[in-house]
Amino acid sequence: MLRNIKSKIYIWIEIIIRLALFVAFLKLETLEPFQRKILADDLWNYRYPNKKSYVPVTLLWPILTLIPTFVFILNYIFTRHSKDLKAAMLGHTLAFGLNGVLVDIIKLTVGRPRPDFFERCWPDGIMNSEMICTGEYWSVLDGRKSFPSGHSSFSFASLGFLTFYLIGKLKIFSDEGRGNSLKLIISFFPFIVAMLIAISRTCDYHHWKEDVVVGSLIGILIAYLCYRQFFPPLASKKSNLCYEMLYHLSATNDSNDLLEKDIKWI
Repeated sequence: MLRNIKSKIYIWIEIIIRLALFVAFLKLETLEPFQRKILADDLWNYRYPNKKSYVPVTLLWPILTLIPTFVFILNYIFTRHSKDLKAAMLGHTLAFGLNGVLVDIIKLTVGRPRPDFFERCWPDGIMNSEMICTGEYWSVLDGRKSFPSGHSSFSFASLGFLTFYLIGKLKIFSDEGRGNSLKLIISFFPFIVAMLIAISRTCDYHHWKEDVVVGSLIGILIAYLCYRQFFPPLASKKSNLCYEMLYHLSATNDSNDLLEKDIKWI
């Protein structure tokens, strides 16, 4: 009874934390970044064309939320391990929240203009002597948030988490999964998608290459940090089980072999 109450309290605390991170992210999105001074002689650096994103937000969010969620639920359908589903969802949403807040704080502090900032600031191509932007407010505001790349960090925070999840489930680094090319390709596929999304941000001139590299590294780091909060090391013999399941096994002395057979579908 007491254990069930503690479990419910824990879940609600975790939900509240994620909601708080989400609200903080939305608030940070509306703040003005540091107004980094641009010298007139340096303006040629920011004259890249203002193009539409190859991966717009309307496409990005479904990719980063629906694909991992589908995999988590698919695993649950075959194994009926609710503890694993809970751990995956908690880890994935935590990575999303932490990444959004951290990246936005850095963006606001650095205030680096995007490669297409000139067209955002002066859409008509006419620069005034006062260097005052005449472009749309939100476009100019977003134009000062180049470093680091949010698309890159979110992609690797989400799909990087999914990659670690699949590596653990398929036991890529264990004797059982090592040397299996198909398993390796399956687990690495989300990482490749994240990489392509990140690269696209330099192709549509929305970010400098440094923005993409740093954003990607931040996303990978947060993904692994959040993954390890709920799952054991990738090289562990029990990498396919979440911590809560391992605790349940040790507490009840259930047969590990029986639990292992439940996840052979992967």
